[in-house]
Amino acid sequence: MASQGVLEIGNTQQNNFAKDFPKIFSCIVRSIIEHNPGLQNISFIGHSLGGLVARYAIGRLYEQNLTKQLSEGNGDCKTDGDGNPCLDEKSKGKIAGLKPMNFVTFATPHLGSRGHKQVPLFCGLYIMEKTASHMSWILRRTGKHLFLTDSENGKPPLLLQMVNDYGDLPFMSALQSFRRCVAYSNTCFDCLVGWSTSSIRRKVELPKCKHPPKNEKYPHIVNVEAPKISSTEKEAIFEANVNEHKTINMEEAMIRGLTKVSWERVDVSFKRSKQRFLAHGTIQVNTYCVNSDGADVISHVIDNFLL
Repeated sequence: MASQGVLEIGNTQQNNFAKDFPKIFSCIVRSIIEHNPGLQNISFIGHSLGGLVARYAIGRLYEQNLTKQLSEGNGDCKTDGDGNPCLDEKSKGKIAGLKPMNFVTFATPHLGSRGHKQVPLFCGLYIMEKTASHMSWILRRTGKHLFLTDSENGKPPLLLQMVNDYGDLPFMSALQSFRRCVAYSNTCFDCLVGWSTSSIRRKVELPKCKHPPKNEKYPHIVNVEAPKISSTEKEAIFEANVNEHKTINMEEAMIRGLTKVSWERVDVSFKRSKQRFLAHGTIQVNTYCVNSDGADVISHVIDNFLL
């Protein structure tokens, strides 16, 4: 069994998650790998804003190895071990030199916090969102990122940049290199992160979870959607034109960009739990004494983790 490094990033209230914490975190990852030469695989688990930090960090850690295999005499491609001809070029993406395995997020605002009750606490009221996005003493620069108001020098908002390979940061190539991407989402009672943004779905795509008979092992998991890429019949897989971010629907652009990855979506409900009003922390058991009902969700992560 290959040794694997699992990096867990919790919620963070860094003033600027794109320029402060990911750089530090990337250095920490490389340091851990350097001191553990036996590591072969790597996985990331991020909760809340930590999921966005992880998405940014892997863009900094991504390495694309392009190798050409030529036979000695005539320049033809070599064959593989089974005698089949190989491609002239073979691209292998790695994260800090390791094989990417699992990328898991819990209640992460992948689509930001703007509109459509993406922050249920604001009840979908524009005036409250606008006020929050300008309350620098609480959210500072991170608030601008989440509410998509951080356009500077003609650049699109950061979250829109992160649904493509932007500049010298291959955000999507890094995400696509993982064997498994999973989004765990609260269907209700999460006051900070809405169901749509955490599950990377349009409102009309949210499933109607009727709370089927409880699974004894995972009583709070009410729906598991198998990985799939958006159907080309419904919509073309497209590159979001980030240079036209002022005229396009940014949420739609983020959804289309992120669904170029085949996400597995796991919907969680603490509706019948005494800890339901703490759903945002309970989904990953931030503190066991107050979030213990989320233990079955953690068990689900462990049971389905690729090694």
